[in-house]
Amino acid sequence: MAFQTPFMAELLKSHTEPTYQCSWPLRIVSQARVLDLTQCFEHAVLLPVPLLLAILIGTAQIFSISRKLKKPQEQGGLIWQNRTKRNERICTLKSHLLSASAVFALVSLGISFAHVRQHVLSTVHYSLLLLTILTFIHLSHLNHHTSRSSSTLILLFWPTYLLIFCVRVRTMIITGDLSRSLTHTLSGRLVLARESFWFLSIVAGMIGFIFELYSPEKRWKSLRAPWSKKGKIALTEDEEDDEEEALDGVDNLNGDGGIPGKNENGDIESPVSTANIFEKLTFSWLTPLLSLGTKKFLGEEDMWALPSGDSAESLSNKLHLSWENQLNLVKDGKKKKPSLSLAIFKAFGAPYIMAGLFKGTYDILNFLQPQLLRLLLSFVSSYGTDKPQPPIAGFAISILMFISANVATSILHQYFQRCFETTMRIRGGLVTLIYRKSLVLSNGEKSGRTTGDIVNLQSVDAVRIGDVCQYGHIAWSGPFQIVIAFISLYRLVGWQAFMGVAVMIISLPANTILNRINKRYQRQMMKIKDTRTRTMNEILNNIKSIKLYGWEKSFSEKIYNIRNNQELKMLRRIGINFAFVNFIWQGTPFLVAFSTFATFAFTSKKPLTSEIIFPAISLFQLLSFPMAMFANIINSIIEATVSLGRLEDFLSGEELDPNARKVIRPSEDPQGGPKNGDVVVSIKNGDFRWIANAEQPTLENIDLEIKKGELYAIIGRVGDGKSSLLGSMLGEMTRSEGSVTIRGEVAYFSQNSWILSATVKDNIVFGHRFDPDFYEEVLDACALRQDLAVLQSGDRTEVGEKGVSLSGGQKARISLARAVYARADIYLLDDPLAAVDSHVGRHIFDKVTGPNGLLKGKARILCTNAVTFLPQADQIIMLRRGIILERGQYDEAMNNTSSELYKLITGLGKQSAKGEEGSDGSSTPTVIEEDNDDEQSINEKEEESTIDDSASLRKRKAYRRMSTANMRRSSVISIRQAKRDAIKDLRESAKPKEHSEKGNVKKEVYKNYIAAASKIGVVIFLLAMLSGQGLGILSNFVLRQWASKNTNSQDDPDSGDYRQKVVKYLTIYGIVGLSGSILNVVSFATLKLVIALNSGRKLHDKAFGNLMRSPLSFFELTPTGRILNLFSRDIFVIDEVLIFALGSFFRTTTQVVGTVAVIAYGAPFVLLVFIPLGLLYRMVMRYYLATSRELKRLDAVSRSPIFSFFGETLSGLPVIRGYGQKSRFIANNEARIDRNQACYMPAMTINRWLAVRLEFLGSCLMFSTALVSVAALINYNSVDAGLVGLLMSYTISVTGTLNWLVRSASEVEQNIVSVERVLGYANLPSEAPDFIEDKKPSVNWPEQGSIEFDNFSMRYRPELDLCLRDVSVKINGGERVGVVGRTGAGKSSMTLALFRILEAAGGKILIDGIDISTIGLHDLRSVVSIIPQDPQLFEGSLRNNIDPTNVSSDADIWQALSQAHLKDHVTDNMGGTLDAEIAEGGSNLSAGQRQLVCFARALLRKTKILVLDEATSSIDLETDEAVQDILRGPDFKGVTTITIAHRINTILDSDKVLVMSEGKVAEYESPEVLIGREESLFAALVKEAGLSQNDTSKAASRVASRAASIKGKD
Repeated sequence: MAFQTPFMAELLKSHTEPTYQCSWPLRIVSQARVLDLTQCFEHAVLLPVPLLLAILIGTAQIFSISRKLKKPQEQGGLIWQNRTKRNERICTLKSHLLSASAVFALVSLGISFAHVRQHVLSTVHYSLLLLTILTFIHLSHLNHHTSRSSSTLILLFWPTYLLIFCVRVRTMIITGDLSRSLTHTLSGRLVLARESFWFLSIVAGMIGFIFELYSPEKRWKSLRAPWSKKGKIALTEDEEDDEEEALDGVDNLNGDGGIPGKNENGDIESPVSTANIFEKLTFSWLTPLLSLGTKKFLGEEDMWALPSGDSAESLSNKLHLSWENQLNLVKDGKKKKPSLSLAIFKAFGAPYIMAGLFKGTYDILNFLQPQLLRLLLSFVSSYGTDKPQPPIAGFAISILMFISANVATSILHQYFQRCFETTMRIRGGLVTLIYRKSLVLSNGEKSGRTTGDIVNLQSVDAVRIGDVCQYGHIAWSGPFQIVIAFISLYRLVGWQAFMGVAVMIISLPANTILNRINKRYQRQMMKIKDTRTRTMNEILNNIKSIKLYGWEKSFSEKIYNIRNNQELKMLRRIGINFAFVNFIWQGTPFLVAFSTFATFAFTSKKPLTSEIIFPAISLFQLLSFPMAMFANIINSIIEATVSLGRLEDFLSGEELDPNARKVIRPSEDPQGGPKNGDVVVSIKNGDFRWIANAEQPTLENIDLEIKKGELYAIIGRVGDGKSSLLGSMLGEMTRSEGSVTIRGEVAYFSQNSWILSATVKDNIVFGHRFDPDFYEEVLDACALRQDLAVLQSGDRTEVGEKGVSLSGGQKARISLARAVYARADIYLLDDPLAAVDSHVGRHIFDKVTGPNGLLKGKARILCTNAVTFLPQADQIIMLRRGIILERGQYDEAMNNTSSELYKLITGLGKQSAKGEEGSDGSSTPTVIEEDNDDEQSINEKEEESTIDDSASLRKRKAYRRMSTANMRRSSVISIRQAKRDAIKDLRESAKPKEHSEKGNVKKEVYKNYIAAASKIGVVIFLLAMLSGQGLGILSNFVLRQWASKNTNSQDDPDSGDYRQKVVKYLTIYGIVGLSGSILNVVSFATLKLVIALNSGRKLHDKAFGNLMRSPLSFFELTPTGRILNLFSRDIFVIDEVLIFALGSFFRTTTQVVGTVAVIAYGAPFVLLVFIPLGLLYRMVMRYYLATSRELKRLDAVSRSPIFSFFGETLSGLPVIRGYGQKSRFIANNEARIDRNQACYMPAMTINRWLAVRLEFLGSCLMFSTALVSVAALINYNSVDAGLVGLLMSYTISVTGTLNWLVRSASEVEQNIVSVERVLGYANLPSEAPDFIEDKKPSVNWPEQGSIEFDNFSMRYRPELDLCLRDVSVKINGGERVGVVGRTGAGKSSMTLALFRILEAAGGKILIDGIDISTIGLHDLRSVVSIIPQDPQLFEGSLRNNIDPTNVSSDADIWQALSQAHLKDHVTDNMGGTLDAEIAEGGSNLSAGQRQLVCFARALLRKTKILVLDEATSSIDLETDEAVQDILRGPDFKGVTTITIAHRINTILDSDKVLVMSEGKVAEYESPEVLIGREESLFAALVKEAGLSQNDTSKAASRVASRAASIKGKD
């Protein structure tokens, strides 16, 4: 006790700290010290408030995490993650460091009790610090085991608290509360000890902070001591890590992949999901990708996967749900019209609102700079007075400018990042929503829209709506900035600022009028773009016909007319309108400044000095950005509004009626699916229309029941409704009466065999699980073995878009194989045998559809024109004009000679009832059974009869089990698996990927662009731009001179000299400033009206002209979507985007050069700072440009498959819906979008990475200028306030200008890639020339029409084997020659050779003695006509379809229609005019009618050579017979006719038959001679086709009679 009493006494009396002298209201800034806070404020607010906030937020987070840990994961709960051993050690280390920090804080708290009476706030502070650290210990442990990223609260707290510590310590040093004298007393030593332990507490916390920076999932490397066995630090994971990976809980957290850092598809996860707050603010999580980009050319495999919330599936579901809510409100009568903008806002609006808050904060911070500049200039001016401000004030202002600039930068780019993320989400969501809608669009709705129109909605409108969000906040932020600017100006200059407001108000009406005009123009522009895309799409879809008929010039003229006479004219109008808008917005900031300064000079008693002029100029510069951008964003909003309206119309469009049929799936069937003999299709009293509001139903009074296990044959003439009947069962038609019930799964074979751009195997398996045994069986049944042997990679061969690399027969058999492989209950087969050879048709019927085929246990509805197979049908249904005229079995029909059915079958003269009765055409059956016991019992007898009686029961059971297993109903792969497969296929696709350049864009690209743009235009643009910028700088120097005169002058403002001086400077300022504005507008107008239009026209025309001259093989290997994407997206970029990027680049370049010139003039020492800044700038640029360029290319290349796949989907909608595979195709589409977005996301975010760094360099330059100015002023007192104002005005603006320079340079390089891609098409390899003047044949050539193949050989591609080998054939003029042979024999190859679609590899072809390889292609193709197997029609009038070149008279066209048996249909059903509308692809005509239109084309051309490539395969037999009669008649006398036939009976009356085998001529003789030879291949084909002796004798008699008639006429 004796010791304690003196100790306490000394403690209380020896050192007493001063009290804080707190009073209310609190004083913040100390009056006694320079630039310091009051002690009361520091202890009462600065120290405790952050701690209180940390405790409250930390406690709330702890409770939130604890509550979520108790919830299941499905309800948003969290799972406790057990980390690897190393990660657990790091967690323990963080806890220990925080515990040490808490102990030190506890010691400081204990010591503070010694002075608690005088300084209670210190004790409160240390108590709060201790509670904060204890909170962090718990929070850090929880966060480490439940989150994927570091605790944001802890990371923000420690740097903030360290800054507060520095402020407090500085105050203590200044006031003497912390000095050496404290060591002399015990009380002082206690104070030192308290502050030391406080410091140690912060040090321990900061070390913990360093470890907290790393993600809880970081895979730490093992560190070994130097003396360990390995002798150095190990850089690889040891075995312990491999064992621990299984314990890592990443897979449970992200719900995706099982491997840390990878998602379920094996893609590397984006680091943003584990990035901490500082990495997100500086975008440092992107640095590894940029680093990789400097080492190699980035590829798709280097891209990170999207975060799960940004996947197309997630975005699609959000937007779909939101849009459905809008539609439901309309249905409930609560709204008149659904709002897509509202749906988008509800789905993706929350982050966008946050972006708006960031933008508002940034705008306020941005206007802090002019205020700080005013303070800095006041500081500089004070040195010319008696009371100069303390030096610390100048440095403090400089530091504040630096800090505020960097804080503003961080906030700005968080705003931008959220805007770009919203853009990406909207774009992805809209594209998937459009895709989903297109899958259910009704026929009536689709008939008014072509594929090109719908693709445009995806490629243009969805992108426009997304893009407007990038800068959409400027719509309110612009006016907000303008208001702040004028408030700041009012405080600076007074009421005179409102003169500027008046100028703005006057400019608004003119701007409003111009914007309205622009909106009208934009609507017209979109319609023109739609027309061009639609026409382009049709050209690409029908390119084969265009080339065969030699119509390239005619169709090219259509595109050139739309592009040059409509689209570019509208672009010119838009450009002129925008030039006026630009003049208003360029001139307004100058006029605002001019009117403000003029009014101030004449009305104010104060002179215009530097402190007023340069902050005002800084404000005017800030004003010019929102005003310039406001015009652009209003323009973008107008465009987006137009696009929104178009999308709302589309998305609100009528859908297929889901109640058109009732479908009972096997999973919903109480019996588990239909049994043999059960009714699977029931139509009762059904009336059906293709278009809901059509006057007459397409099908009337349909009553039909289809049973499982039976074969139904639907027959009728062209246009009688056979395909429509199948459409009614598929739910494709609108049902106005009756009911349709479907029980079981459906498989559908469409008449136009739809093939996906994928492998043969993928086309057959079509989303079902792969069964290798059954797959092999299907290949045999569909006769595909021989085809696969010919194909380069067998069933893994990529068949190209729409199966262009396959023949019509191959496409048909692959489509049939797809149906068979599906193992459905009901088979809807729309004439599957039309496109195949007769013997192949017989094989397919026997092995697949017939009574003994693979599908014998299924319900088969077969639409056919081939009466050969009718005897084996269980029932024949005859349609006539949409009603079921008759039905019955074959025998009944043949016995009733008065029936219409009998007349249709026997009245064709192609077969006799007797002949068919004797030949049922059956061959050895393949016995396959169903997988249910009832069917096994029903068919057991039949099965046993097919197996030899001596076979044991065991063999029979084994046979049945094998067959049953094979025909078990197929299961569809999961959606997730479908998506994985789609991504895998996209990456590993064997077809040529879109060509993409690597590295820097070549100089030739820029040269070609300038050459296309007009060199004179470029020179005028650059001169006007440089002059305008120079005059802008000159106007500021005029103001500086004026301000200097005013500062030094003592003139009375009311004196004449003063007013004269005002007039002089105002006149000079006005002339210089206005001239600068006018020159800026001249440069913009030159850019938009000369450079843009010239380059757009020349590049498009050159690329398109060369595209049309490309060989057909190019179109076979290149997806249509890729070409469409180039001619829509890339041409749009060249027309509009690249031009703005170039304008921005040159404008910012001149601004940077101007700024450097001003700094060099005013403060040359600052140029020294340019050296390190320049090096850093170059390093950042090297990182950025290398990566940015490749990312942009990857984005462009990965975008094409989205549109290609969409186009493919639109052409195959009935098939996709028929198989019930909408969900799989939606997943496939989402996979393509994810692939593109994964490239787009880093391509956009990399701009933020760049901007943060560049703006930091800009703020360093600004800081350097301010420091140099302050230092020069303090040391030499020789700095002019006007000069400092001028320098700072420019360096403040250079922060943004430097950023925009690199951004615009990058934008130019990224968008010049579009020029590069278009130039790639301009340099495509071409076909031979259309005309060769010195080899031009005579006008009458060919006179005879004789054709001679002389040792002719040909191959499809240089790397492939010959497809024709040494073919030598002579066809005399006027002969009819039939060409037959099995698949792959070379029949169609001969056609391609004749038209020079493929050039000779050897030998030659002579027509009337002229070698066709020596003449122009147009000269050749215009004298040879073809009726192709695939009838290709164009959207437009009937006249334009038959005669696109407009050279024939109406009378000739009507005669051709009459001969083609189409005249009655046109007269009765199409308005009786040649202007009758043909829908896209001829979809409003049946397949047979489309073939007849092609036949009319050939009739109209009246050439001496006619090729028929199975031209009547889709025509009913009666019409076929009539067509054949015309071909045999006098109209075709002397015409050499080559018929490639699948129906052998159509060539039996030919003069000669050419039999091809393996690319060689096997036989060439008259049909009767060949049939007479036993070993003849032709005789074997006739036999396989089931043709009787009667048929061949009739044909022979027809040949003889035709020859006699021709001879008689001669």
